[in-house]
Amino acid sequence: MDTSRLPSPRPFLTTERLVLRSFTGGDRDIERLLALDSDPEVTRFLTGGRPTSREALVTRVLPRLLHIHPCLGTPGYWAAEERGTGAFLGWFEFRPLEEGSPAVVELGYRLRCEAWGRGHATEGSRALIRKGFTELGVERVTADTMAVNTGSRRVMEKAGLSFVRAYRDDWPETIPGSEHGEVEYALTRQEWSERWEGAEGSEEAKPSQPTARAGRPRHS
Repeated sequence: MDTSRLPSPRPFLTTERLVLRSFTGGDRDIERLLALDSDPEVTRFLTGGRPTSREALVTRVLPRLLHIHPCLGTPGYWAAEERGTGAFLGWFEFRPLEEGSPAVVELGYRLRCEAWGRGHATEGSRALIRKGFTELGVERVTADTMAVNTGSRRVMEKAGLSFVRAYRDDWPETIPGSEHGEVEYALTRQEWSERWEGAEGSEEAKPSQPTARAGRPRHS
């Protein structure tokens, strides 16, 4: 069966400018993901600009994107499309760190260069955080990135996360900037309720700095 002809699944989340949906696993999504991971600017803070091969995408990346987490009943990764046009912008991660518990989730994002500087990363992150705290039983949202990735760090801050720590991780390869280590940001449900609930949705998302994803790939 030609999976590229399958209709897109129903949206998981819709914002003013974005539609987040699960990946289909079809040819169309594969080609979009290959194009995303072939842009050296997108993968600069992930692989040092090295593209993802089709084999790696199909055998390692795609199964992770499609995996359903029982504690949520949903995948942990969502294709991001522009509302109205359906243009593919990239993806967001909102994945439980423990398979059996939704208490702590990792926030991430990887967007095409064309979507940078338009506030999409902040808008999608805020919407996922709200849904997590109000509907999915999430207690804490965490995100990691390279210390030198100032754009991604700014998105975390604008989404409501606060700096937790700087640390060094044992990555399988060294890329430019990795000598400065990693940083973790986080937000708890209580903090969000006190600082963001009610007011969070009233302010339009401000443009963010170019960003790919919060953190380097943990499972590639």
